[in-house]
Amino acid sequence: MDTPPITRTQRLSYGFGAVANGIKNAAFSTYLLLFYNQVLGVPAGIVSGAIALTLLVDAVADPFIGRWSDLTRSRIGRRHPFILGSALPTAFFFVLAWFPPSGLTDMQMGVWIFAIASLTRMSISAFEIPSSAMNPEMTDDYSARTKLFGLRYWFGYAGTFGFAAFSLAVFFVATPEFERGQLNPEGYVKFAWLGGALIFLAILVCGIGTLSRVPYLRQRDELGEGATPPSHLKEMFSAFRNRGFLSIFGFGVLKYTAIGLYAATTLYFGTYVFKLQADQLALLTFDSLVAATLAAPLAPKFSAWLGKRKTSMIMAIGGITLGLSPLILTYFDLFFRPGDTLLLPALFLIGAVYGAMIAISLINTSSMLADVVEDHAVRTGQHTAGVFFAASSFMQQCSTGFGILAAGLVLELSQFPEQVEVSQVTAAMEDSLLIHYIPMSAGLWILGALILLFYPITEAGHRENVERLRAREAEAREQTIRDGAFGSPAR
Repeated sequence: MDTPPITRTQRLSYGFGAVANGIKNAAFSTYLLLFYNQVLGVPAGIVSGAIALTLLVDAVADPFIGRWSDLTRSRIGRRHPFILGSALPTAFFFVLAWFPPSGLTDMQMGVWIFAIASLTRMSISAFEIPSSAMNPEMTDDYSARTKLFGLRYWFGYAGTFGFAAFSLAVFFVATPEFERGQLNPEGYVKFAWLGGALIFLAILVCGIGTLSRVPYLRQRDELGEGATPPSHLKEMFSAFRNRGFLSIFGFGVLKYTAIGLYAATTLYFGTYVFKLQADQLALLTFDSLVAATLAAPLAPKFSAWLGKRKTSMIMAIGGITLGLSPLILTYFDLFFRPGDTLLLPALFLIGAVYGAMIAISLINTSSMLADVVEDHAVRTGQHTAGVFFAASSFMQQCSTGFGILAAGLVLELSQFPEQVEVSQVTAAMEDSLLIHYIPMSAGLWILGALILLFYPITEAGHRENVERLRAREAEAREQTIRDGAFGSPAR
């Protein structure tokens, strides 16, 4: 059966699904710590520790979801039952996260955060892992995969930063009681309901809009060993023996931890260091949307010019150097001071360029992971995209696990107080926050990028893998035809 090209509707539906994970990331990475710590007064160590512990749940649930998706057989394929089935529970648990029971102690609140964050993250994983695993099944073209991930990242950024900008401009406006609207508990009610509704819509659009592609996606042809614990562990160990996967996984854990650290602290820097109002913070979130718009078309161009690995490394290290420059300069009193008319434009411009460089790095590493699927299939004979993109989901969950843990550590080490007024923040508090944040962020990015030196797959190597798999599949089809001919009864 000839595979038709991916239609525009299918591409846009597939990309739009990333809005769901983008909104969840915006809320959990940026607002969850601020909400429980500065709005409700729960110590940062308890909040960050509770969220970090959910990584133990992810470590078990994500590979299981990926493996289960690989083994599923249904009339709508092996990915879509998970995609469509995840819409309602993801939206429900997301909304519930912002309505904690009243009267809980700090430790009880930590247990609540752990439970609800775990349920939300397992639900979004049931969507994110199968939908991401569809990428290498939708196309095996080296460049087309990068373009498809570029579209997905653009929608993900639109969800993350579009939702954040709208919330800051509409839900978290300044009031006489709350000069900084992002500290107003009433704003989080509408924030929660809108986020849940958009997550539900995005997942359904992705699932329904790509249903027509199901007949052309790779399906599970045989039951094999099934989803037994031994086969599950065997498949996971097999994945971790792949050098390309290991290098991406190592980079991914460190980079997403750094992204989570940034996301969890960016409102602290904007609110307490640069003294920005909610409408100014809302404007700054658009720099990331500009960044994604630049990155989507540029990522495949840099990939074709430098290769995926070099592009990922150069953009990661260059991007974080530029991104940290306002904080480094502020520490040495060389940057624009709060209230300066050039402060906001400078932060916007630096954020847009820095964000584009980081996005180009992320797009290329995701495309590299898709190429690992064929490399693994050549070595083992198994097409287990779900297992590999379960690892990708786990890496992204690190942004709200290890990232928020790192943020909590930064806040605790810098002795930054809870529920503090902006006017009460001293220069010493600001410097302490900066000196603990900057080395941690830079170290995570640079060490992670260096791990990519071990990634072995080039464009030529990928094409060779694809040709080998096509030859094997053609030989298998011919063998099936011969077996059928010899096995048919004589007339």
